[in-house]
Amino acid sequence: MTADLITALIWFTAAFAVVTAGVHFISILVVTLRGRIAVRRIPAKLPAHPPVSILRPVCGLENSIEETLRSGFTVDYPEFEMIFCVAKDDDPVIPLVQRIIAENTRIPARLLIGDDRISINPKLNNLVKGWKAARHDWIVMADSNVLMPTDYLARMLDRWVPGTGLVCSPPLGSAPDGAFGEIECAFLNTFQARWQLFSDAIGNGFAQGKSMLWRRENLDRHGSIEALAADPAEDAASTKVIRRAGLDVHLVHLPFPQPIGRRTLKAVWSRQLRWARLRRVTFPVFFCAELVVGGLFPILAMVFLAAVGAVPDWTVAAFAFAWYGAEVLMAIGLGWRAGVRPTLALVVRDLLLPALWLAAVSGSGFEWRGNQMNVKKDSLLAAE
Repeated sequence: MTADLITALIWFTAAFAVVTAGVHFISILVVTLRGRIAVRRIPAKLPAHPPVSILRPVCGLENSIEETLRSGFTVDYPEFEMIFCVAKDDDPVIPLVQRIIAENTRIPARLLIGDDRISINPKLNNLVKGWKAARHDWIVMADSNVLMPTDYLARMLDRWVPGTGLVCSPPLGSAPDGAFGEIECAFLNTFQARWQLFSDAIGNGFAQGKSMLWRRENLDRHGSIEALAADPAEDAASTKVIRRAGLDVHLVHLPFPQPIGRRTLKAVWSRQLRWARLRRVTFPVFFCAELVVGGLFPILAMVFLAAVGAVPDWTVAAFAFAWYGAEVLMAIGLGWRAGVRPTLALVVRDLLLPALWLAAVSGSGFEWRGNQMNVKKDSLLAAE
C-alpha cells in the first residue's frame, strides 16, 4: 500500500469518526433540549377538546397487559371512548378486557371481535372494525402494550399544529426485568426513539405505529383504513399517505412508555429483526444509515487511527467515554433508563447492530404473533 493511499485512508477514517460523532452528539443535544422544553410547555388544559375514539388492538396475555389496558381509563380528558379490538373469539385476553370495561363504566368502552383480512398485517386487520365503529372524528390507534399517562391525549393533541396530518409516538422502553430487557430498552430509547425524535425535529417526521392520532377525514379521503394495507407495516403506509396529501407527520415531544418486563434474547432479536426488515423495504435510505450510526464503527475508526499513530492511544477511551456518556446524560435528562446495567446494554446493542443489519438484508421473512410473514413477497404465509 503506497504512502499516498495510507494517508488518504487515514483522512477518510478520521472524517468518518468526526462526522458520525458530530451527528451523534447533535442529535442527542436536540432531542434532550426538545424534551426538557416540552416538560415546561405542555398545557394542563387545551383550548379545544375534540371528542376522541381510542382503538386498542389486543391479542393474548402480554407482559403487563392489565396495567397497560387499565391505564387508558385513567386518561384525563373530557370526552373519549375506548374500543378494544380482538381478532378471535377464543382469545384469552377477552375476559380481562370485559372485566376492565365493567369496572370503569364512567368511560364509554366496547369490545369488538372479528378479523377483516385486508392485508398481511394482523394488527391492521384487527383494527378495521374499530375504525369503522368509532363514533368520533379524532381517532387514536394505540397498541395494547402502551402505558398511557393521564395527559396522553393532551400531549398528542398538543403536537397537532397547522399542516399536521398525523401525530405519533415511538415506544419508550421501561420496567425491564433482566439483562435482555435492558438490551431491548437500549434499542428502543436512546437509539431508535432518539433518531425518530431527531428526524421529527429537523422536519422529517415519520409514523410509528405504537400510538397514532388521526383525523378521520385525513385517511378516509385517501382510501380509509384499507389504504394502510399498501405496505407490510401500517405506520410506513401511514407516513406515505400523509405525505402524499401534502401534510406532515409529527411526533410527541415526550414518548409514552412500554413496560418491557422479562425478555429472552430470541424475543429481542426477533422483534428487532422484524422492524429492521420492514424498514429496509419501506424506508431504504434511512435503513442503510443504520449500519454506521451505532458506536461500534466510529470507535473502531478511532482504534485504527491510534494504531497508525494518527492520534494518541488515550483518545480511543476518551472517544468511547464521550460517545456513551452523551447517551447516558440524555437518558438521565429525560428520565429514561439510566444506570450501570442500562449503560452496559448500550454497548451490547451496538455490538449487535451490524449483525442485525446483515440479517435484515439477507432475508425477508419474519414471525409476528404466530404469523409467518415475508416483506418481499408481500403475502401472509400462515394458514388461515
